[in-house]
Amino acid sequence: MANLKEIRNRITSVSSTMQITSAMKMVSAAKLKKAQDAITAMRPYAEKLTELLQNLSATLDGDAGGEFTKQREIKKVLVVAITSNRGLCGAFNTNVIKEVKLRAEFYAGVQVDVFAIGKKGNDILSKTLTVVDNQSPIFDDLTFDNASIIAQTLTDKFVAGDYDKIEVVYNQFKNAATQIVQTEQFLPLAPIKSDKPVSTGDYIFEPSKEEIVLTLIPKSLRTQLYKSIRDSFASEHGARMTAMHKATDNATDLRNQLKLTYNKARQAAITNEILEIVGGAEALKG
Repeated sequence: MANLKEIRNRITSVSSTMQITSAMKMVSAAKLKKAQDAITAMRPYAEKLTELLQNLSATLDGDAGGEFTKQREIKKVLVVAITSNRGLCGAFNTNVIKEVKLRAEFYAGVQVDVFAIGKKGNDILSKTLTVVDNQSPIFDDLTFDNASIIAQTLTDKFVAGDYDKIEVVYNQFKNAATQIVQTEQFLPLAPIKSDKPVSTGDYIFEPSKEEIVLTLIPKSLRTQLYKSIRDSFASEHGARMTAMHKATDNATDLRNQLKLTYNKARQAAITNEILEIVGGAEALKG
């Protein structure tokens, strides 16, 4: 009977775990809807802003972007790692951390520092790499203004010459079950390549095209970083919802197996008791 008690305890434990994972799945599903709507609504604006910057830049000299387009000898690289503050989201954080470490290996012989956005990335990467800043609190109030402050910090570091190249590593949201790890060059601005024809109409620019480009570039950088964080935020909830869904299914299967084992053990115990009673009765007859 001690074995039966142990199985009952395991069934109770698995059932409790299943309730927790199921609740977390529902919470993530609710948050995912809001985060997905936000990134879906933002993408057309970001793409249009990039297209406008592309059309203007195509008619200017290569140095029109000022400090933002200046190519330097790469001696210091800053990798912005966007992860989450919480776990239980499958390989969401692990994939970004692996990619950051691969970027550090790619720039072998060059100083590579990490700018962490997300507690999980900061905790793990700080053990092997140099983390110069951690902006995890942004997920407590994810707004464009707060993202703009981080983008301005990164821009200042590049313009001041602290780093010769800045890259952003994050999970791009595709759907609830799929997140794609992306590595994008933040600064210096890479030449925009597109198969679409550049419009070359006769326009009157006020102020000049150069001033417009220099105004659009910082705005484009802020939008790019905000979109990356938003993408990661939606991906996190999608990954957690999927992970909790699988955990709930696994817990259900395990509970069913334990119940079957319990019933078999209970049936065997009852059979043994019946055999003992019958054997005792036969012994009394004899």
